[in-house]
Amino acid sequence: MCNFYILFSPSLEKYYYGHTCDQLSERIRKHNSNHKGYTGKTDDWELSYNEEYPTKTKAQNRELQVKNWKNRKRAEALIKDSGI
Repeated sequence: MCNFYILFSPSLEKYYYGHTCDQLSERIRKHNSNHKGYTGKTDDWELSYNEEYPTKTKAQNRELQVKNWKNRKRAEALIKDSGI
């Protein structure tokens, strides 16, 4: 199984959209580790949303679909409707 996920950083007040076929908890741990890149700026990323897909391609396509919305309110509505 692969996942499309949305993380939120309270300190940055920003969302991060991603996909992975690794264990989701391990992927979030990596985002919160000290590294170069967008999520390396802080270590308070929290899972806000998650969808499971049978293939990497489907998870990646969903990530691109949500990113192409370019609309924070629409993403927040998706999160709110999920009840996570």
